Amino acid sequence: MITNARVLRPEYTPQDLHHREGQLDHLSSVLDPAGLDFAENICIFGPTGAGKTTIAKYTLRQLEQEAPNLRWGYVNCMTENTPAAVLHRIMREVRLGSDLKHEGTPMSEPVDRLRQCNAHIIAVLDEAAVLKERPLLALWEVPNVSLICITIDEDEWFTALSSKAKSRMQSATTVRMDSYSHAELVDILDSRVVHGLVGSRIGDGVIDYIADLAAGDARHAIALLRQAALHVEQHDMHRLTEPVVDAIADDATTEIRDQNTRSLGSHHRLLLRIIRDAGEIDGGTLHARYEDRAQSPKSRSTRRRYLRSLVRANLIERDGSTQDTRYRPLS
Repeated sequence: MITNARVLRPEYTPQDLHHREGQLDHLSSVLDPAGLDFAENICIFGPTGAGKTTIAKYTLRQLEQEAPNLRWGYVNCMTENTPAAVLHRIMREVRLGSDLKHEGTPMSEPVDRLRQCNAHIIAVLDEAAVLKERPLLALWEVPNVSLICITIDEDEWFTALSSKAKSRMQSATTVRMDSYSHAELVDILDSRVVHGLVGSRIGDGVIDYIADLAAGDARHAIALLRQAALHVEQHDMHRLTEPVVDAIADDATTEIRDQNTRSLGSHHRLLLRIIRDAGEIDGGTLHARYEDRAQSPKSRSTRRRYLRSLVRANLIERDGSTQDTRYRPLS
């Protein structure tokens, strides 16, 4: 059934992107190799599964072929969510910081190395809304560094930024992405089938059915296709049918939640663990237990930012007003 498992993996970046030509042209023009002496900054906004991370990585990999003086690095700010962790990850990604110690190195040292580098550096900050703005502002000051900041909710992010950071981020080039239409999801899935599966073993209407279930979320659609194909192989079945998709629907959801959980930093994990252990918990009790268990507790404003990111990752749900907030795990 599966001829190329790599095509079905969540981190796979396809050779061709479907239905994102406008955004690709926009990003490519902003990051034109002819103008890379001038740092451009970009914000990419859009819902989960709209292809935000994929389009950034795809554009930069294409750009590498035309601009030998370009280096770029990717960091998931859900995982690396302290200023030092973000800077050190970027330094390793752009091959400038293998000798830097994570602890005890002042922020000025990686920033100085970036400034002294002759290459143009592009730092991709995924889930940027989780991040404190200190590394944003530090990287912004380096003339040869460009930022690509990726997040879901534009208004929420800008509301949380200081006036200085907000002013700078609002001056960046903005790329807004919508959920995929049903027809667009079908095209994306058809491409994965062509490059990774035996198409003759997929029942009529199954790809349409998966696109309906995914409701515009390409990540969910690909997880459904992958889990269904694995189910067919593991059970020695001849065809991938709609009942197979129904049988694995919960597995696909669990797979995405597990991926989201693995990407969490330590403080995100602690908040999630407290909520899961309690089953349901009010905000005051959650913060009290967090402060009791965390070695170096984050501020309340940072914790609220982390909790919002857990909601966006579909790991918890939040009910109630500010004065009577309750949290429950999703499973």
